[in-house]
Amino acid sequence: MVARPPSDDDLIERIVDVDISDEMETSFLEYAYSVIYSRALPDARDGLKPVQRRILYTMDDMGIRPDRPHVKSARVVGQVMGLLHPHGDSAIYDALVRLAQPWAQRLPLVDGHGNFGSLDAGPAAMRYTECRMAPAASAMTAGLGEDTVDFRPNYDGKETEPVVLPAAFPNLLVNGSTGIAVGMATNIPPHNLIECVQALKHLIAHPDADAEELMRFVPGPDLPTGGKIVGLDGIRDAYLTGRGTFRIRATARIEQVHPRRKGIVVTELPYMVGPERVIEQIKTLVQAKKLTGIADIKDLTDLANGTRLVIEIKNGFNPDALLEQLYKQTKLEDSFGINAVALVDGQPRTLNLRDMLTVYLDHKLEVTLRRTRFRLGKAQDRLHLVEGLLLAIVDIDDVIAIIRGSDDAATARTRLIEVFDLTEIQANYILDMQLRRLTRFSRLELEKERDELQVTIGDLQAIIDDPARLRSVVSSELDEVARTHGTPRRTVLLASGGGAVAAAKASSTPLEIADDPCWVLLSSAGLLARTDHDDPLPSGGGRAAHDVIVSTCRSTARGEFGLLTSSGRVVRGQTIDLPSVPATAQAPNLQGGSPSGELFALEPGERVLAVTSLGESTFGWVIGTERGVVKRVNPDIIGKDAFEIVRLDDGDRVVGAAELTHDLDELVFVTSDAQLLHFPAASVRPQGRSGGGMAGIKLAPKASVVFFGVSRLADSVVVSVAGSSSALPGTDAGSVKVTPFDEYPGKGRGTGGVRCQRFLKGEDVLQLAWVGATPAVAAAASGSPIELPAIDARRDASGTSVGQPIAAVSTRYHA
Repeated sequence: MVARPPSDDDLIERIVDVDISDEMETSFLEYAYSVIYSRALPDARDGLKPVQRRILYTMDDMGIRPDRPHVKSARVVGQVMGLLHPHGDSAIYDALVRLAQPWAQRLPLVDGHGNFGSLDAGPAAMRYTECRMAPAASAMTAGLGEDTVDFRPNYDGKETEPVVLPAAFPNLLVNGSTGIAVGMATNIPPHNLIECVQALKHLIAHPDADAEELMRFVPGPDLPTGGKIVGLDGIRDAYLTGRGTFRIRATARIEQVHPRRKGIVVTELPYMVGPERVIEQIKTLVQAKKLTGIADIKDLTDLANGTRLVIEIKNGFNPDALLEQLYKQTKLEDSFGINAVALVDGQPRTLNLRDMLTVYLDHKLEVTLRRTRFRLGKAQDRLHLVEGLLLAIVDIDDVIAIIRGSDDAATARTRLIEVFDLTEIQANYILDMQLRRLTRFSRLELEKERDELQVTIGDLQAIIDDPARLRSVVSSELDEVARTHGTPRRTVLLASGGGAVAAAKASSTPLEIADDPCWVLLSSAGLLARTDHDDPLPSGGGRAAHDVIVSTCRSTARGEFGLLTSSGRVVRGQTIDLPSVPATAQAPNLQGGSPSGELFALEPGERVLAVTSLGESTFGWVIGTERGVVKRVNPDIIGKDAFEIVRLDDGDRVVGAAELTHDLDELVFVTSDAQLLHFPAASVRPQGRSGGGMAGIKLAPKASVVFFGVSRLADSVVVSVAGSSSALPGTDAGSVKVTPFDEYPGKGRGTGGVRCQRFLKGEDVLQLAWVGATPAVAAAASGSPIELPAIDARRDASGTSVGQPIAAVSTRYHA
């Protein structure tokens, strides 16, 4: 028999007319409901979305705990998708990855092994990465097996899953949440666990505390990437109403990143902003000529040192003003809009700070109460069995005889109940036990266990009966969680520092450095720097933080200066290339200076002796060599970047160089055999660059010049340090003498001079000498200051021991 095909009448009867507006409304509401309740919004109790909750529950169920080895992420994703979350593996893996990223989670819940991505790049495929529960995740799932939360069927009704996790800490606040639903969204920043616990404890003790009071314990978000939150008004609005906006600023400082350049070093970026994104923005602004003054930008971020973004600044630009422009035009300053929406009793609600803490606290109290009831039931059941064993163990032989004499288990159960007055549960327990276990029981052990169970039952019952006791238990458990998982605050909260204040500051600070007068400084360690203004160098100016300043000259920020070197050269330099240091009331701090060998191309063994002005302001230079030659050079020979100003004989070197200010300046030689000669600069005829100089001082055999300089002040002093020529350099403290310069009579150029110090026993050489304005300061090679002895008016007297070798001497005044 052949079936009749359906007729047109049959087909017409099966068509149902539906109004399209009703169908769209119904379908949209069903879709919106699914998105809101099953995907996008977290539960206010455990702060987790369904997929996150299912991941943690599955990992706990699979035993992938912190003390177990990592497993492939694909294994976890497959188990979650197959049993609980049939929405695709990519969505599950994305949620798992976020739970493992330390820059996204303040307290990561997954311990990831492998490439879990970065702020600028995605993770590796799940077949390559491995994972396990983090210690904080164990605190989230602890107690699942103790009837602490309700379970519901999974999508196919074959498995069950928890409606919410027990959550030992307020995860909604600690790790925050973000999600976009239909018609609503949530965006909650992370917070500090210790601060949240303190607020919860205060709420336990003061249930009527309002949001203003709780803000004393939770002053603001604590972001995983640190940074600075500028302005707290938006945070206060969010904590009071559930909505608000605050600005996050990168942590940056000005450093000398290159001998010739300063730079902005960024060590912490705003939340969820990656370094590559910032670099791309800066490059785009530079190419569009909307940002000037940047020479280079490097990303030196690594796993060992964390974030380090170095922005090199061109010479002549103000780093502080440029940093303000970067804050304004790039993601180095970003905004975060708080929209605290979460599910409460199955309904989406906008929560303020008190609401979020209260919902969690109610959940924690309920979990603790249910756990206590579960443990009480277990303890009571065990006590019931122990009491039955205690009854049976008294007459263990009769128990065995009854069991052996019974025809079946039912008969044995009935006889045990009748003879020993046991319950059916107790009788079944005895029957189910192996005989060897029953005979091994000790009456004393059973009685001890019974007493302990009775105490435990009393404590558990007291927690159930007394709400204050329950709150005390919760408070203690929160304290333990804070001690175990809490970390110090990372984000700095600033009440102000942006907006109109920042704009005013940026507008008042010029971007390019003005050509203002300044001082160029040279320390005894060879460090070069410039001061940030032209004020006279203060008292103490000769003492840097680690050595002494041996030479200074006036210049301008965009001007030039010269270096007089031990090879008889003048090296031209740009003042703007020198790092700027503040000339404080105590002393210029040359720790921020740069080594001269890194700033300029010096020859091997060449040393910078002095800094000098260039141009019409320079009266001329004078130099003295180790073999007693003196040469005076006029400044009109200035040529290229580096040029020689003296022709040195083989084996000779320049030991001193200075800038002349007048023909009446006194030129001073001090030799290794303690002879001092000074004569007027006018007695030295200026020579050209190719000249070899003329005789300055007559040297004794084997003697050499240890100091050459210019004295132009009447209150100058002579500091000389005598020691042994056989001692290793820097090991012999020797003896030091300070004598007024006026005590030494002047002689003609080319003569032998007068003795400036009498050698003691064991001394045969002057190790160091210096002539300059009083008061003089001295420093050891380590940088520590050395107290010089009092002034001795005897010009040829012996010195005084100072305890440690002197490495450098200078004056306190350079103006």
